[in-house]
Amino acid sequence: MKIKTVGRLLLIWAFALPSWMAAQTASEPDASPVPKDAAQPASSAERPVSWKQLIPNLASDQKQIWRFPIRAHRDKHWVPAAAVLAVTAGLIAADPHEGAYFRRASAFDGFNHVFSGNATGYGMIAAPVSLYAAGLIGKDSKMRGTALLAGEAVVDSEILTTVLKDSLRRLRPVAIPPQGNFSDTWFESSGSVLRGNGSMPSGHTIAAFSIATVFARRYGNHRWVPFVAYGLAGVVGFSRMTLSAHFASDVFMGAALGYSISRFAVLRQ
Repeated sequence: MKIKTVGRLLLIWAFALPSWMAAQTASEPDASPVPKDAAQPASSAERPVSWKQLIPNLASDQKQIWRFPIRAHRDKHWVPAAAVLAVTAGLIAADPHEGAYFRRASAFDGFNHVFSGNATGYGMIAAPVSLYAAGLIGKDSKMRGTALLAGEAVVDSEILTTVLKDSLRRLRPVAIPPQGNFSDTWFESSGSVLRGNGSMPSGHTIAAFSIATVFARRYGNHRWVPFVAYGLAGVVGFSRMTLSAHFASDVFMGAALGYSISRFAVLRQ
């Protein structure tokens, strides 16, 4: 019981991180305020990026990601933190039922064949690569920069994902027999360190929402882009549940962390 309690505390911290990150970013004072009607500086969505800057950018991103929990003690952060914790608690409570359902269901076989783990993985690689190629051909620096930022966001996200997976070592639904116990999943997964074999959070989902957020924020002036980007990311997340690769809470964590890391650590918005 004590081990499960520790696991849930770690889980709560990881879920609360995105909301704390958002609150902290929003609350930081502007060193040089300007009148509302004055011209605003260039958006942080235009953060400079290049192949040479990727490693320094990643180091800076990781520093921001891991330092946010330390600065998250301010009282003004309790509202978003409480909201995240409420969703977390609800999903964890529902996981045994949802996980068992998808583990036994055959209604999604056709969907799973199309949106298999390999297919969605290749698709997420193809999206920024294709955009970068289009930027090279069309000599569009924004396209190239967006593709590099998306790659940066994925690396940032997967570093955090690996740490959480190896810390929580949650069993995947597919590792549990259809009639097995879907409630006792924490600290049960085996595997070598740094492999990220655990179920929490969903690596596919965190990558999908990392890419989607960069695309949506950089090209939000085209109204259809956010709908398509987040819609496809949502399909990726749902497929991880129908494939019994992850529980709903794993997918929610991936989505929340992917969005937060891209927006607040990578794009600095």
